[in-house]
Amino acid sequence: MVERIINTEGTEEEIDEMIEVFERNVPHPAALDLIFYPDKNEVTPEEIVEEALNYIAQIL
Repeated sequence: MVERIINTEGTEEEIDEMIEVFERNVPHPAALDLIFYPDKNEVTPEEIVEEALNYIAQIL
């Protein structure tokens, strides 16, 4: 799904739905930033998913 979002594979509506599904199903509060504004230039879809799923909130 992340690869399809990155490659804009699908209609605008399909991509919007994939984005919504991704956001709803990962704990990372800035999940879309991982896709659209990655920390490094060459990040794979797998790395994005791994980081999004492994996010743990810091309780202060």
